[in-house]
Amino acid sequence: MHKQRIYIDTSVIGGCFDEEFAEWSNKLFELVIKGQFIAIITEVTISELVPAPEKVRNKIKEIPKEFTEFYDISDDARDLAAKYIEHNAISRNFQEDALHIAMATILKADVLISWNFKHIVNLRRIHLYNSINMMNEYQQIEIRTPRELINE
Repeated sequence: MHKQRIYIDTSVIGGCFDEEFAEWSNKLFELVIKGQFIAIITEVTISELVPAPEKVRNKIKEIPKEFTEFYDISDDARDLAAKYIEHNAISRNFQEDALHIAMATILKADVLISWNFKHIVNLRRIHLYNSINMMNEYQQIEIRTPRELINE
């Protein structure tokens, strides 16, 4: 059986310690730790975690190595993120968010998981990201919250 490869952005990790999001972020982590999903973690996420409290930085270390894929930022991802900005899908001020979406797209994640409703889990923007993906011969990307993924 194919395990879904899920791109987990920084908001999901921080969400484990946020009253509003803890229930669903922690349920998702439990499922990943049990091996029901493969977690895609990128250099973008790691760099965003640097200023976070230690408990947040350490959260991803709970995921067994065999259920984690780690990737550096690729030039293709930088180029695709620049196209999102160029086509006004997202502002230049939120380059890390553009990189999350580009990395998830290029890595062919089954779904990008986020709590970032302003720039990522936003229907209007998802349509823009996917139209830009298609113009550049990439697949469309599914973008959901942990709650949506778990409640399938």
